Amino acid sequence: MNIDVICIGKLKEKYWTEAVKEYEKRLSRFGKVNIWELPESRLPENASAAQEEAVKEAEGKSILAKIEGLGRQQTYVFALDPRGKTLSSEGFAEKLAWIGLNGKSRVAFVIGGSLGLSDEVRKNADDLLSFSSMTFPHQLFRVMLLEQVYRAFKINAGEKYHK
Repeated sequence: MNIDVICIGKLKEKYWTEAVKEYEKRLSRFGKVNIWELPESRLPENASAAQEEAVKEAEGKSILAKIEGLGRQQTYVFALDPRGKTLSSEGFAEKLAWIGLNGKSRVAFVIGGSLGLSDEVRKNADDLLSFSSMTFPHQLFRVMLLEQVYRAFKINAGEKYHK
């Protein structure tokens, strides 16, 4: 299974980059991992609500274009959003197994920018997924996501993983 992480912005600190590389390496035995870093839209200081919405829309268009480029028919899309459903690690593993058994060769995880995801991205996702009602830095969240994907594959392979 191909695992695509579509995110707005780049990792800035070396320690986040190293953590992501480690999980990419661990996941490589389960499938190909692609991380697509899309550019952040500029947000003026003291931006109005309309300007913030315009930024989300612009970033959303670039996200949707990337999803289309991956082959939407073969891709199951999770939009990571605080309004999404929460799953246990075991429930998440079951969901990934179900996706693979139902003809999808790719799973894409979408991480929005600092303002979140546009309504259009949420509407076009197959599932909205939340890790918590808390807010996390996007760089940290990317590492958390990859760790949970790795954990899910280990669970599905029947391998021991720290609880």
